[in-house]
Amino acid sequence: MTGTRRKLTTIFSADVQDYTRLMRTDEEGTLDTLKKYRDAMSRLIEIHGGRVVNTWGDGLIAEFASVVEAVRAALDVQNELAGYNADRPDDTRMLFRIGINLGDVIAEGDDIYGDGVNVAARLQASASAGGIVISNTVYDHVRNKVAVGFECLGQLPVKNIEGGVLSYAVRIGEDSARSAQQDPFPAKGASDEKTVELTNTRNTGSGVVPKWRNYGVLGVVSAGILAINLLSWDGEFWAPWPILALAIVAALSWMRTARQVDHVLAALAIVGFALICINLLSWQGTFWAAWPLLAMAVLGSIRWFTRRRAEP
Repeated sequence: MTGTRRKLTTIFSADVQDYTRLMRTDEEGTLDTLKKYRDAMSRLIEIHGGRVVNTWGDGLIAEFASVVEAVRAALDVQNELAGYNADRPDDTRMLFRIGINLGDVIAEGDDIYGDGVNVAARLQASASAGGIVISNTVYDHVRNKVAVGFECLGQLPVKNIEGGVLSYAVRIGEDSARSAQQDPFPAKGASDEKTVELTNTRNTGSGVVPKWRNYGVLGVVSAGILAINLLSWDGEFWAPWPILALAIVAALSWMRTARQVDHVLAALAIVGFALICINLLSWQGTFWAAWPLLAMAVLGSIRWFTRRRAEP
């Protein structure tokens, strides 16, 4: 008998969207970027208890003992790589697609084979650039354990599997409204569970309520506060204070879901803006905000340079 055996494991499959185009445009630069991005991916996979099984071309296969850690690793990978891509021109960004499946595989040495791996690869191929698609076996394990939303894509046709595999796109941050590519063969009744949300956003018949609507509500409330102040004028212009508070709430909400910004730098910018406004609204002849602004500028510069140095 050979050293083959069967086991249940979580398979993580990833590849690069438009890899051929990137290679055709800049072969050496693309290979260098691929190595750096894949090194970062391997590091995050290991942090979450996974193991890189194999790499080929622009692809990567890994396995995890924990389904939850596999999804968390995928989220960390996409968020970190989004940060790396933020400073690159649009046509040179390297965007990975990730598919995750929990299934039975054949293990031979360090390699794994079988339908479990094939399903993960098929899920990965259906993901959008920078996106994650998971099978229903993964969804059943993580739906109450990972603080993200999921969108049901229906039955995904897979070779050798009758009826296909029910799949879900994982929603990531601000871009969660961009679901993975729609499957051309939706399951019966799939429309009834088209969008499954685990975040605090509301669902509508077509998906998640866009963020701009929330900001619009804050704008209307601000206008109402201003109108109340003017209509009940008694010599005091108090409206800027609650309006400033609403602006800070909106900025913090945007920062929390923004993928392609450094949250520390964004927080420093928001606090700096708030200090300037407070100083001007309570003006007594001294611009005292200059001192904390200077301190935050130093902290922001340190953060910027250390972040740049840490990027692959």
